[in-house]
Amino acid sequence: MGVTKEIIKQGDGQTFPKKGDKLTMHYKGTLASDGTKFDSSYDRQKPFEFTIGRGQVIKGWDEGVIQMSLGEKAILHISSDYGYGTQGAGGVIPPNADLDFEVELLKIGSKSAGGDSCCTVL
Repeated sequence: MGVTKEIIKQGDGQTFPKKGDKLTMHYKGTLASDGTKFDSSYDRQKPFEFTIGRGQVIKGWDEGVIQMSLGEKAILHISSDYGYGTQGAGGVIPPNADLDFEVELLKIGSKSAGGDSCCTVL
């Protein structure tokens, strides 16, 4: 099946991640079947960092997040074969579970959403 993206908030529409970029994201993961939350970086108050396109995250993230622009917030609807498959994960994601992730792309490398905050033009 794969991954589909539902945009909640548009990003800048210009800055997209490339394979090998280090990304900083906030996310909330829920089971598509009943909305049960199984993980959230918001709850930990600490964004999640990973390198896109290197298999550090589930396939649905590698393929869905790379379509997002900087600052975008979206829901990734991920079928089980692009998630944790027949094995499930951590006792909280059952086998063959479709997943929904609310994701927000905060940074690509050192570039933050909302522009470069280093300088003020007078």
